[in-house]
Amino acid sequence: MSDTSRPKTILCVSSFFKGNRFIEQCKKLGWKTVLLTVENILKEPWARGALDEVFAMPNFNDRRAVINAVAFLARTRKFDRIAPLDDFDVELVAHLREHLRIPGMGDTTARYFRDKLAMRARAKDRGILVPEFVHVLNHDEVRQYLANVEGPWVLKPRSEASSVGIKKIRKPEELWPILEQLADQQSYYLLEKMIPGDCYHVDSVIWDRKVVFAEASKYRRPMLEVSHEGGIFASRSLPRDGDEATGLRAINADVIREFGHVRGVAHTEFIRGAHDGRFYFLETAARVGGAGISDLVEAATGVNLWEEWAKIEISQGETPYTPPAPRNDYAGIIVSLTRFEQPDNTPFNDPEIVWRMNDKPWHLGLVVRSADPARVEQLIESYVPRIQRDYHAVIPPKDQATS
Repeated sequence: MSDTSRPKTILCVSSFFKGNRFIEQCKKLGWKTVLLTVENILKEPWARGALDEVFAMPNFNDRRAVINAVAFLARTRKFDRIAPLDDFDVELVAHLREHLRIPGMGDTTARYFRDKLAMRARAKDRGILVPEFVHVLNHDEVRQYLANVEGPWVLKPRSEASSVGIKKIRKPEELWPILEQLADQQSYYLLEKMIPGDCYHVDSVIWDRKVVFAEASKYRRPMLEVSHEGGIFASRSLPRDGDEATGLRAINADVIREFGHVRGVAHTEFIRGAHDGRFYFLETAARVGGAGISDLVEAATGVNLWEEWAKIEISQGETPYTPPAPRNDYAGIIVSLTRFEQPDNTPFNDPEIVWRMNDKPWHLGLVVRSADPARVEQLIESYVPRIQRDYHAVIPPKDQATS
């Protein structure tokens, strides 16, 4: 079989269970699909019917071991694309692409979408507003920062996802014992001014360096509060012609352009300072948003971000891509840990409910859709006290992510 006639192959790399819609879309487009994952999620309900081969390693902690494993597989398979299905795999896959010389985001660009310090430095350099920050490297510079920048602050690991590992620092004397415990890991952290305000996310599709689809949404509470203080996660799409959505889409386009994202998807987060009403860039990721955000976006617009990402990842500019034509509804999502392994969500029976989280034990999740954004907000706000009273559970925050 000639190289032009053989079926092309994509290797999907994932250290978390997610991305079935991505895998299924690749198969629908006629590609062979191979999954490389980790052993403790091998038995999860992957889209086996859309996968040609599945391989697992104990973990992805040893990058050289992963490279060697993929190179071994490549002796008898030609991988035309490699895609990360989770944020933690973005840098690993970028390195694999560089090593195997496969099209897609490489090491340099991937750093801007994983390393929180690199993100902030790049944004600040390009005139994008960010909270004041300092690299936890030189202790004299850290002391000067603490003296000049009013607290509280947040200590953030540079390469964890979402709010994992973040610690709130209220007084300078609270910081130094933590840094002492971190020892040689200190340089993998940054310290940032904590800005009170509302948090937002913009979920994008990018083609040839341009944002061709963007949906702006508002978190009910900042993710940091939910993960550290307990509570219910909720988000809703913003009125598209309003000042918030318009401003967020403009800043998001600046971030995507200045960070050099060529093709794919992005989940970018902002905060609007309560003290000045300005939008500050918090972080971005070259992947689909978690916590059901893809279901939120699909309910509101009809656009499935996983499927669009698969189309773009396969194309890489070699074949045409047509951006989606979105529907103009509005949606909201609410997700909570529960006291029950299989919570009964049937008491929630409003006709606007279009999605239920029925496949994740110890969780209750709902998505609502309406042509009226006020109705979406009304429903979400009415669900919060009911879930808090009858279902909600709290577990301590994690310092590190686990799969």
